[in-house]
Amino acid sequence: MHLVDWSIVIAYLAYVIWHGLKLSRGTTDTEGFFLAGRSLPWWAVGLSVMATQMSAITLIGTTGQAYEDGMRFIQFYFGLPLAMIILCVTAVPLFYRARVFTAYEYLEQRFDVKTRTLTSFFFLLSRGLGVGVIIAAPAVVLSIVLGWDELVTIFVIGLSTTLYTMLGGVQSVTWTDVKQMAIILVGLSLCVFVIITNLPAGVSFNDAMNVAGAAGKLETIDFSFDLNERYTFWSGTIAALFLFLSYFGCDQSQVQRYLTARSVDEGRVSLLMSAFLKIPMQFLFLLVGILVFVFYLFSTPPMIFNEVDVTRAAAVQPLEHERLQGEFADAHQLRHLAALRFIEQQNTAEGITARADYIAANEAYQDKRREATEFVRQTNGDSSFSDVNYVFPVFVIENMPLGLVGLIVAAILAAAMSSVAAELNALATASTMDFYRRHINVNSSEKEMLRFGRLSTLAWGVFACIIATFATNLGSLIEVVNTFGSFFYGSLLGVFVLAFAVPRAKSAGAFYGLLFGIVSVWIASSTTDIAFLWFNVVGCLVTVAAGYLISIVR
Repeated sequence: MHLVDWSIVIAYLAYVIWHGLKLSRGTTDTEGFFLAGRSLPWWAVGLSVMATQMSAITLIGTTGQAYEDGMRFIQFYFGLPLAMIILCVTAVPLFYRARVFTAYEYLEQRFDVKTRTLTSFFFLLSRGLGVGVIIAAPAVVLSIVLGWDELVTIFVIGLSTTLYTMLGGVQSVTWTDVKQMAIILVGLSLCVFVIITNLPAGVSFNDAMNVAGAAGKLETIDFSFDLNERYTFWSGTIAALFLFLSYFGCDQSQVQRYLTARSVDEGRVSLLMSAFLKIPMQFLFLLVGILVFVFYLFSTPPMIFNEVDVTRAAAVQPLEHERLQGEFADAHQLRHLAALRFIEQQNTAEGITARADYIAANEAYQDKRREATEFVRQTNGDSSFSDVNYVFPVFVIENMPLGLVGLIVAAILAAAMSSVAAELNALATASTMDFYRRHINVNSSEKEMLRFGRLSTLAWGVFACIIATFATNLGSLIEVVNTFGSFFYGSLLGVFVLAFAVPRAKSAGAFYGLLFGIVSVWIASSTTDIAFLWFNVVGCLVTVAAGYLISIVR
């Protein structure tokens, strides 16, 4: 990057860290450190809810997902508004009025300490894995920008954020979220502007959407009911509903956000704010990915966006790489010409033929890209290799103007630091309240709990860094983090359904029902090909059914 870009990145991150530490001064008790004294305004909490979920994964994973697969991912969020409304009626008032620090503390009040401990344990496991993916996302960017090894980059980001989180509290995390939301929206909006203004002469935004649509990138809704298909209308409205109910209602990283609000009503409004702004925002992120696809119709793209891995493969089989590179360049040129002809002739009698030629040329191009990806996989012996997470970072570094590169990199890093800080703070809260104070040191003082909270933050930060080293080549990071969560979330949701809606549910039913639910998800994942979103439905229904039956029998 240019010195100007570096200056923007360093200045922004320095300000974020300074301001976060400034806000954390005077925090001497657990309620201040973990819940900001329950004093934050609804709009700040709402932005924090959105920012905690967003992270750098949204910038990198979602844009790369759209480049490869188009708009279909938007269906994933169809169940979000209904989930938020349900939680506003149920979870928010129950948790807030119970004056709990964690969602799982409520389960002890309703059932027993065994159920609280088990649910908190599964949260710690699932969220510890998830935060590793959140660290991996910006590591992809910095490894490209700085030329560092990804392992070094992961630990630089993860441990620096961990140290900041140890000193700060949830109040500093929340206000950092507000700032990073602003810089992300500004950065992506400028990306859209730059891409549109750099389209070839005579190619309008409408033309760009037409060629993207002809390539299938604008196909948004799939009404087919196929449990093996990841993104359909039904998985987005039914299966994702279960995921969002669990994530925002049972995951401490989100519950902790609205527990910091000044009242029940402000907690509710913060969730509703996220419910009705998330889909338009997600549309913007996907639109950026689609515009990157259009941009590379008229500019030469890399054959593989992960330069390090393709260079390694080329060193082993140089002749095969040279052949693939030549054929890929030819396929790109044919697609480029076909796209221009389609735009020129789309409103003429030859438009249908031109459209068919463009679609065929794009498919031939995609075939060469898939062939190149398989070449890298086989040559490097990495069956999980995917470059989808590198698409947006490489595009930014190679094509954005001076200053904007620094702004977008700052946005990615700020998003990552904010989300990682929020997740680590939630992990530390659950570790401290559900395990240390409840089992290890029942009579612990405020000072002892704060000390343990900071030490557990460090431990979880190191754990997340280790997980991050395995996450960068698992595919789209936005899918990876939701896949991790789906192994646990549905079953955790089932326990809270028993607590909220089944008066006859007993502690034994909740405890063993959760175990049955977790096992059922692992069985479903290993014996069927159903999409990961449906794991949430399986886990929840099995947990509720088993918990109810066990409660009746016992």
